[in-house]
Amino acid sequence: MSQPMEDRVARAMAHLKAAEEAAASARAELDTASATARSADRSVRVSVGAKGELTSLEFLDGKYRTMAAAQLSAAVLEAANTARAEMARRVVDLLDPITRMTARGAAPERMGVDWESLFGSLIAETSVAKGPTAMSRLRDEIVEDDEDDEGRKGGA
Repeated sequence: MSQPMEDRVARAMAHLKAAEEAAASARAELDTASATARSADRSVRVSVGAKGELTSLEFLDGKYRTMAAAQLSAAVLEAANTARAEMARRVVDLLDPITRMTARGAAPERMGVDWESLFGSLIAETSVAKGPTAMSRLRDEIVEDDEDDEGRKGGA
């Protein structure tokens, strides 16, 4: 037995209103959201906004004075990517339920958002549960190169 058209329209309108309220709440939260991370060597602290934009960069404890340029660069990139990944995870956690709510009734292949296509491997790449990331491997390679260069200078 089918429901009267008015009941279906009323339910659809209520669902739409709930989705609009959830989206407005999420937007308000993201307008003030930020994530902060430090590099593994604790020489750099970076903050990013909800869109991953750099909002703050601090060099801690004067460590930058003794770091090679490549080492400092790697520390900045590591901290920035860690903060961006944290923010991306927060954005997904906040918006995914809303996108699923608004996708109700859509074709199965259109349900939700393909977060991987939006953020690439950023979320998975910097996951704490995983082993070394590309950024940490890059930092390690730079440090190893600096040590090799110093060894050659000292031995020459």
